Amino acid sequence: MGVRLREKWSGLPRWARWVLAVYLIGFAEGSGVHLFWMLMNGIHTFAHFPAVCQVFLNALVLLDPLVVVLVARVRRGGILLGVAVVTLDVTTNWIGNWPWVTADPARLLQPVGLLPITLFGLFVLLSAVPLLRVINDTAE
Repeated sequence: MGVRLREKWSGLPRWARWVLAVYLIGFAEGSGVHLFWMLMNGIHTFAHFPAVCQVFLNALVLLDPLVVVLVARVRRGGILLGVAVVTLDVTTNWIGNWPWVTADPARLLQPVGLLPITLFGLFVLLSAVPLLRVINDTAE
């Protein structure tokens, strides 16, 4: 299994390996952040968000690591799940943080919060199709 996985990674173009590495780092970091906040404050960490957003943000403790595992295994499902997760994550964060965005738009320039989440989301969305083409070509 390890050899086959190594072959899958080495069979990808260099740019695709870098993109997958960014996916792994981004989704692992997201998982860690959500787990941290849940451990610190329980399931009501995001109480200022609408209820459906709270449920989703808590579910990221499971969804983000699932994306990491699937992407690490170079599975198309990992890319597709990653697109869905990051789209919902960015949307949820914008919904929950909209009041302070409208009150103080300069807060968008902070290196934590909406800016990195949004940039990572754009990266995933823009890279998904080319990545799926390459993974499809190298799939068994």
